[in-house]
Amino acid sequence: MSARGVLRLRRVYDAPAASDGTRILVDRMWPRGLTKERAAVDLWLKEIAPSAQLRAWFGHDPDRWQAFRERYFEELRANAGAVSRIVDLASAGVVTLLFGAHDVERNNAAALREYLASL
Repeated sequence: MSARGVLRLRRVYDAPAASDGTRILVDRMWPRGLTKERAAVDLWLKEIAPSAQLRAWFGHDPDRWQAFRERYFEELRANAGAVSRIVDLASAGVVTLLFGAHDVERNNAAALREYLASL
């Protein structure tokens, strides 16, 4: 498998851009207070999000980032179907992974992009 296309990250609360390509929400829960129209999501792939247990354990604690990444990568290895969907879309063009977290550097979308780039 290879995700050689362009993978971008963007907070789902930010205004969509024409350069976003396919916009994929990779959070398990819909972003609070955001309408579907404003989010402009092409695909909500909640099954690729970290498990509820992993998300709760991480709690966006920067000290747990490294361990979160490793545990999330394990979950992604066991979730080949959802990973393949993104890989297929990325091979066809630009994909923007959308997330709701405030931390733009340490979030599940950033970890997912790193994982996809390693394939």
